Amino acid sequence: MNIPEELKYTKDHEWIRIDGDVATVGVTDFAQSELGDIVYVEVETVDETLDAEEVFGTVEAVKTVSDLFLPLSGEITAFNEKLEEEPELVNSDPYGQGWMIKMNISDASQIDTLLTADAYKELIGG
Repeated sequence: MNIPEELKYTKDHEWIRIDGDVATVGVTDFAQSELGDIVYVEVETVDETLDAEEVFGTVEAVKTVSDLFLPLSGEITAFNEKLEEEPELVNSDPYGQGWMIKMNISDASQIDTLLTADAYKELIGG
């Protein structure tokens, strides 16, 4: 199971890469393996400002549809449009080309509530 040390994580199995006040968000290797083959990613919240824990989109796999929860409050500034044609990138490269959104963080203190790689490993029993 790939759990990069430099990222932050949520209990909802999303990863967050922080770069100043911009965050890139996707689902973890564990999440994509649990979901199975991903066939569609829908994010219709670009240019919206949402609170942490609000639903920003959905990911559809062959056997289920799951909500995507925003890990931090802020404005969603970009959706990875590659996923419209190649949603399977979430399966093959969840931490790279399979990223889902970029966002501007509105409350940096929320970063402290995210899980470290070690805490996330404990959560998933790794």
